[in-house]
Amino acid sequence: MVEMGKIPEVLNRHILDAYPDNVCLVATSQPDGYCQVSPRGSVHVYDQDTLGYWDRGSGTTHDAVQTGAKVTIFFRNGAIGGGGKGLLPAGGVARFYGIAEVHAEDDDVREKVWNGMIAHERERDPEKKGRAVLVRIEKAEQLDHKPLWEIG
Repeated sequence: MVEMGKIPEVLNRHILDAYPDNVCLVATSQPDGYCQVSPRGSVHVYDQDTLGYWDRGSGTTHDAVQTGAKVTIFFRNGAIGGGGKGLLPAGGVARFYGIAEVHAEDDDVREKVWNGMIAHERERDPEKKGRAVLVRIEKAEQLDHKPLWEIG
């Protein structure tokens, strides 16, 4: 049986290439109960169970993402939707739900996230002051709530 939390490998390149037209949105819960939704051009597949992104560090999303925080990442690319016939048939949408793991100190994880993101995002932090955030995926689904693994 295939686990529902896996990211289909066929999406790896689409997620990496999402910037600038289809930037992934990262949602975190705020202390007042509202969600903060922020675009992140650095989101990429770290491994088939984990998304990674670079956090340059300020604002409410930065403050909310602590190790153990719940995070939702929303990906949409209409070009791979195709009105029920594309890779992601329900509007080109994939939703990922997981738990954050922050790597602020130099380690192998931080280096792999840094090297895995697009050059444009590395250029925005030339002194490499940010931190790596991994989101260990617990659930991944299409817009119609079907498990994402059904597309792979």
